[in-house]
Amino acid sequence: MGLTLYRRRKFVNALGLALSGVAMAIGLAALLWILWTLFRNGLSAFGADFFLRSTPAPGSAGGGLANAIVGSLMMVAAATLVSTPIGILAGVYLAEFGARSKFAAATRFVTDIMLSAPSIVIGLFVYAIAVATVKHFSGWAGTLALSLIAVPVVVRTTENMLALVPGSLREAAFALGAPRWKVSLAVTLRAVRGGVVTGVLLAVARIIGETAPLLFTALNNQFYNTDMSKPMANLPVVIYNFAMSPYEDWQRLAWGGAALIAVIVLGINVLARVMFRDKVRA
Repeated sequence: MGLTLYRRRKFVNALGLALSGVAMAIGLAALLWILWTLFRNGLSAFGADFFLRSTPAPGSAGGGLANAIVGSLMMVAAATLVSTPIGILAGVYLAEFGARSKFAAATRFVTDIMLSAPSIVIGLFVYAIAVATVKHFSGWAGTLALSLIAVPVVVRTTENMLALVPGSLREAAFALGAPRWKVSLAVTLRAVRGGVVTGVLLAVARIIGETAPLLFTALNNQFYNTDMSKPMANLPVVIYNFAMSPYEDWQRLAWGGAALIAVIVLGINVLARVMFRDKVRA
């Protein structure tokens, strides 16, 4: 009886491992296929004009994505500057001060909803409060939409990382007479700064490719523009418009923009994992 049960468990374990390996192989094959297609079609568009010239007019040859690259960088950088302190401080409050309060529970609930909400819903919300009221699209509206997407990511990551800090570290700081706010900011937050930075980088990696919110907020601009109170070109919207166009030059630029975003996102994820790994080893 015992030997039969052992063999059955061993068979189920081997079957589970085999199915898991097959699923992993299928996922990796699909991912490699997507990346191969993307880089094969996109890297050929890279060049001096791609990074230095603005988007061309319909039917025009040449051109690049300089205005879209600058617009995306400006809005993502502004959204990061807005969402990082808000997300980190909110995460510190939830982990260190509001563990059992009703306000903290409500905040966690809203954060979970924002994490799972489709980005187009956030774009429509920002459109209603920041675009329809002033009667024009703008880079600031796009920044607001991206910030609302990034904040819950930073909040959740910060709270989860602070939950990993052992209680003995806090008790040692309290024993030295440090107030609670100083323990939270100078001891526990510093102990997990690598994980918090990782969360910020992952939030940036998520918002840099968002298209739907920017369609309703920043829209697009064919010309080079650094005034964020006006409509701004951005990579996701330009890729969407150019990929759907009948012009081969536009389609080539769309492949190049998609490859550029993929390279940036992959680079950010690799950087985040390297920083987190080094922190764990330390």
